[in-house]
Amino acid sequence: MVFITVNKNIYMNLKNYTTEVPASRSQEYIERLLVEFGASNIMKEYGDVPHLAGKRCSALSFIVEMDGFKLPFRIDPKVLNVASWLRRKKPNSTAKTIHEQAERIAWKQQHEVLHLQLGQIEMTQLEKLEVFFPYLYDVQNQKTYYEKIKEGKFKALLPQ
Repeated sequence: MVFITVNKNIYMNLKNYTTEVPASRSQEYIERLLVEFGASNIMKEYGDVPHLAGKRCSALSFIVEMDGFKLPFRIDPKVLNVASWLRRKKPNSTAKTIHEQAERIAWKQQHEVLHLQLGQIEMTQLEKLEVFFPYLYDVQNQKTYYEKIKEGKFKALLPQ
């Protein structure tokens, strides 16, 4: 465990910082959770991760039917962002070690967040779209709706 500074007086205990769970196992767990909650057409996207051999799973895309519509979603664990953070925390580690651990952390956290969110659906605290909205994906523009809203400087959320 590592504590991160949220502000000068608050420290947050960061979960999964030292996980040894392989990214592939977390991806498998995510797929199982998604299927349990109605996802279909689950697809893994592969790409390069610096300092690691071979193609790695870089995102999961899937379809969930809601109110008669088949909606596309995409989960991107942002491994490179985790690697940048980890490099600052462990400056003496090799690039390979940093990227291997970043991959494990990123996917493990995605699994745990999704597990908690799906539990909220099960207990009717949230609806499916409330949970999956950050992952709603515009296939044609290859962006999540969050990314599209952010690009527009959040104007779509402001009153006219």
